[in-house]
Amino acid sequence: MAGSKKNKPKKAVPPSYSSMPDQPQTGDDDHELVDDLLAELDSRNHTVQQESATVLIEMQEHKENAVGARARSAKKKQDSRSRHEARQARKAAALVQNHAPIDPEADARLEREAKEEEASIKETCDKLGVQTHEIQPDGHCLFSAIADQLTLLNILPPAQANYVTVRAAASNFIYTHPDDFLPFLPSAFGEDGVGATSAGFMTPRQFEQYCMTIKDTGAWGGEPEILALSRAYNVPIHVIQGGVPKIVEHNPGSSPWSSGKVARISFHRRMYGLGEHYNSLRPKTAISQMADKIQSAFS
Repeated sequence: MAGSKKNKPKKAVPPSYSSMPDQPQTGDDDHELVDDLLAELDSRNHTVQQESATVLIEMQEHKENAVGARARSAKKKQDSRSRHEARQARKAAALVQNHAPIDPEADARLEREAKEEEASIKETCDKLGVQTHEIQPDGHCLFSAIADQLTLLNILPPAQANYVTVRAAASNFIYTHPDDFLPFLPSAFGEDGVGATSAGFMTPRQFEQYCMTIKDTGAWGGEPEILALSRAYNVPIHVIQGGVPKIVEHNPGSSPWSSGKVARISFHRRMYGLGEHYNSLRPKTAISQMADKIQSAFS
């Protein structure tokens, strides 16, 4: 995505987070910087990816060291935002390792996997008569992709078809149906906690924080949010991906769905670096269908 507006960093990446003051960074400015850096992990520009990933890792290590110095004998508490940032720091570490400029074999492997994924998704899309509609890789891609689909299906008016509306819908549905989602959400002291040895469930306060994070921040959405939105808007959401199965269906109820309305989005693991990304899938136009036929005739 280099060369396009959406791939340019929102702000300059600092040369080294370790050169900042030793106090833990917890203010709004730091959270805004984290959101920007996470968005930049989706860039196809490897330099932007590496710079963002390196700063994210330093920020996470800095935060963990500061907390450990103050309370080594106590269990480390993490709110939903901290857990989200920790997971993205691990993703950033993998990104740096796989995109190291001194390892051309790793770059070639990732490029090959990206092409294979793209071909697999396109094959499925061709069978369904849909094509990719690019969504901005800004941390809100899942919600923006579903918003685009809801407009196509006349479920949401265009004025409301944005990630803000859809994030709020996902958050509200999860919050009002805790028994359906708590078993599948990361816990502060369970498997996602630092030094955890067993699984656990969120406390009511942690659950509330999780829902607020989905609603008010750039936290990435996943399976729980897709299922919540399928139920909230009473429409199946089908996710086309390069893996197996090629189509993952999320239905609003247990009974077979009789309506012809289906929201379709694509999930990309490799196409945008290691940053996971969602796009919307729109019906093919007559022009694009003709182009496909011409290409097939000469291939």
